[in-house]
Amino acid sequence: MKLPTILALIAVALSCQAPAQSRDEIVLDMNQAFKQGNRQRLSQLLPLARGHVLEPYAAYWELRARLDSATPQEVQQFFTQYAGTYQEDRLRNDWLLVLGQRRDFAAFAAEFPRYRMKDDREVRCYDLLAQHLRDGASAPASLAEEVRRNWYAQREADDGCTLAARTLLADGQGGQRLTPNDAWRKARLATEANRPRAAAAAVEMVAPNAMGLLSDLTVSPTKFLTSGRLALLKTRREMVTLALIRLATTDQEGAAALLESKWGPQLSQEERNWVWGVIGRQAAGKLSVDALNYYRKVARDGDLTDEMLGWKARAALRSAQGPQWPLVLQAVNAMSDDGRKEPTWVYWKARALLGSGSAEAQRAEAQRLLESIASVRGFYEQLALEELGQKIIAPQRPAPLTDDEKEMARQNPSLRRGIYAIVLGLRSEGVREWNYATNLAKPGGMTDRELLAAAQLACDRELWDRCINTSERTKAEIDQEQRFPMPFRDAVLRRAREINIDPAYVYGLIRQESRFVMDARSSVGASGLMQVMPATARWTARKLGMNGFGVDQLNDRETNIAIGTGYLKLVLEDFNGSMAMAAAAYNAGPGRPRLWRNGPVLEAAIWAENVPFAETRDYVKKVLSNTTAYAALLTGQPQSLKARLGRVGPRDASQPELNRDIP
Repeated sequence: MKLPTILALIAVALSCQAPAQSRDEIVLDMNQAFKQGNRQRLSQLLPLARGHVLEPYAAYWELRARLDSATPQEVQQFFTQYAGTYQEDRLRNDWLLVLGQRRDFAAFAAEFPRYRMKDDREVRCYDLLAQHLRDGASAPASLAEEVRRNWYAQREADDGCTLAARTLLADGQGGQRLTPNDAWRKARLATEANRPRAAAAAVEMVAPNAMGLLSDLTVSPTKFLTSGRLALLKTRREMVTLALIRLATTDQEGAAALLESKWGPQLSQEERNWVWGVIGRQAAGKLSVDALNYYRKVARDGDLTDEMLGWKARAALRSAQGPQWPLVLQAVNAMSDDGRKEPTWVYWKARALLGSGSAEAQRAEAQRLLESIASVRGFYEQLALEELGQKIIAPQRPAPLTDDEKEMARQNPSLRRGIYAIVLGLRSEGVREWNYATNLAKPGGMTDRELLAAAQLACDRELWDRCINTSERTKAEIDQEQRFPMPFRDAVLRRAREINIDPAYVYGLIRQESRFVMDARSSVGASGLMQVMPATARWTARKLGMNGFGVDQLNDRETNIAIGTGYLKLVLEDFNGSMAMAAAAYNAGPGRPRLWRNGPVLEAAIWAENVPFAETRDYVKKVLSNTTAYAALLTGQPQSLKARLGRVGPRDASQPELNRDIP
């Protein structure tokens, strides 16, 4: 069905006003004016958008653009006029931020209880601060811990969490207090993540006289550590720790040498452990054989972050002598409660227990851990199933949706507006509205049956990304055909047969690349279903003999599939049929996995877990688990993820290299 026809049908269903199509361009113009910050244009166009299906969007853009000067009465009028909509709560989120920035905590406290989404960390920090200011010592004991957790998690120094942390550091009482050590820990985290502004905000709270030195250590940590400028500084140890962390992010060998030769004895044990943990993490991320040696210098794993401990476990898995199961177990046991609950570390802890010995208690605990995650849902969940002796099969579909369940989804105003916005071309706005309807409009989000009905609504309209993402949220009832749809099936299967590639692998990759969004375009210029880069497309077209190819053809579905599968086939051959390495090459280019394969021969699951780039590591695991799920659906037969993974090791030097010029 063509786009104008779909829009017209939705408009008729949603509005008695006619014709809605004539006002679509007004809404699109307002969206552009909002992005440009053109307040005058928004005010001019808003009356023309009245009565349109997306009027709440238009009204939101107009008021949001001038929220800094809007009166409280105007804001409350908007809340009343668009009560219950996503836009009402979106503006409330924005208004709460304004009130926090103005330090108007009385108005903030009055409005916050009506805030439904509750997914903005900065708003939550303002709320915690408002509670602290109101209740003082009688505030709940968990308040300071939540401020600390949100502050540590912020990527940059936002006003809300920074203000809450500064206030609890300055005048908190008893359990409602942050300490200078909390601020230095935040500075360490920010320094390791290369976020100098966030580090500076933390240091300024506890050592304002050291701000000039902080700038120096950020620019040149080696010069700072060897300059002799630290002699009279009260926060000498803390600043040295930051400098060693900064140095370790670019030169772990240099940091290790300075820590051992000069600074180690002058730091506390906890500070030394942290720096060695950073050095070990950096070495492990570079797949260095020295990583475990650095980690062995840590006297207490409990002083390390979950990120450091995760890389200690990865380094222990990758050891040239084979997996060092006691070290894996040691690292996972030292993680936070939340860290140990991640399926990644549940699985590897179970494997470590099985690999460390044969005691009955260990086997029983490993069995319990594997059973706690085993399912068809994801990479480690599928591997856990196989460890328990089971294969991956498509689960039985839930009971069919009733007419009433389908009708409730069709009549949900947020879902309907989301669909209209996506089809009109306002994809990001429509996706946010859809996610609000399914996840945030009510506490806990939709029930499983409501999610299945919403997912089916998206499937029926070929909004495959919303279909997949919505269905994936169900807990007890799993509809695998919703989660793993197969659009363009004839084209994909035909092309897979022509080049002799597993269609399940193709589908597994497309699902991860674009969620079957035809016009998907990445920030780096990759296009279409298979997210092919222009240079890669031109190279592949030449290899495939596609004369006359132009990159504008990547928007054509058949061409995109032909180019994408052709490239995937070539990298698969280049990596001797390894699906894991080919997936990594598709995401990060073939040069990197060629380097990453050097070292010991590994289970491909261990190899994938040690991929240095978080995005590529996640990508490889998802493509392979997707592939296994699709194979179960396509064949109707039990499948093995382990069989698809195989093993990974250095290239056989006796075999010719196929395509060193693969982009």
